Amino acid sequence: MTLDQLKTFLWVARLGGVRKAALEMNVSQPAVSGRIAALEESLGTPLFDRAQRGVSLTKKGVLLRDYATKIVDIIEDIKTNIVPDEAVDNLLRIGVAETIVQLWLPNFLSKLYETFPNIKVEIVVDVTINLRQQLLERSLDFALLMGPVSEPSIDNIELPNIELTWFRSAEKPNTDFTVTPVITYNRSSRPYRELRAELIRRYGHETQIFPSSSIYAGLEMVASGIGVGLFPKQLGNELIKQGRLLEFDPGWTLKALAFTASFVGEPRNELYVRAAKLAVAEANHYLKE
Repeated sequence: MTLDQLKTFLWVARLGGVRKAALEMNVSQPAVSGRIAALEESLGTPLFDRAQRGVSLTKKGVLLRDYATKIVDIIEDIKTNIVPDEAVDNLLRIGVAETIVQLWLPNFLSKLYETFPNIKVEIVVDVTINLRQQLLERSLDFALLMGPVSEPSIDNIELPNIELTWFRSAEKPNTDFTVTPVITYNRSSRPYRELRAELIRRYGHETQIFPSSSIYAGLEMVASGIGVGLFPKQLGNELIKQGRLLEFDPGWTLKALAFTASFVGEPRNELYVRAAKLAVAEANHYLKE
């Protein structure tokens, strides 16, 4: 019985199939099948019931899963307490919502590389609904998104909320929502859906909403006088300094955006936990400045 066999066993148990486990581990299906067969032979008992649509754990398999999880947790504790940070050279696939990209992602990445100088990072920027799906499909290890992600294998650590502010052009003071278009987040986002529902409730179906896939493009549209906009306060500061944008208060707004650092929690990987804690620290530091 080897550690590779136990890790492979956990991935097959978690994902419910050899093919999915092979893709996640970046090894061939025969290699995964071979490890499972060798593990079953060494223990003298079947660990999975095979079916056409996948595999499920036997009673002995369920028992082994508990032991294997404890063993992998101990290994991760050893890595954390014994292996120097500068020796960690893992690949970390990170998904990021655009709001975070525009606010404090550079600070977070700098701190991440400062802590783990040999780490390899791949960044995907997308809307939360897509990042969530990629996290569940295991094509991402870690995501900074509008969370939490409600799935047993995903762990979530809360990030500081992002307050939203109404902006208008400094040259066009009209803020009548019944005639002025409202510019905001992408159509697939939670803020867009919540804003649309609130505008319809308050002003009826005649209100025009212009979704933008780029926050900065949306703010430029507002500054150009195309409409008013609802965006994070910090992102409008530069245009306010330039005298092109002003804040205004219509008497209501949406609740603050709730973000989480969400990551694959099973099997456990201490690097993901450390990265999430760094993200929380950098987000708090940025928003207090």
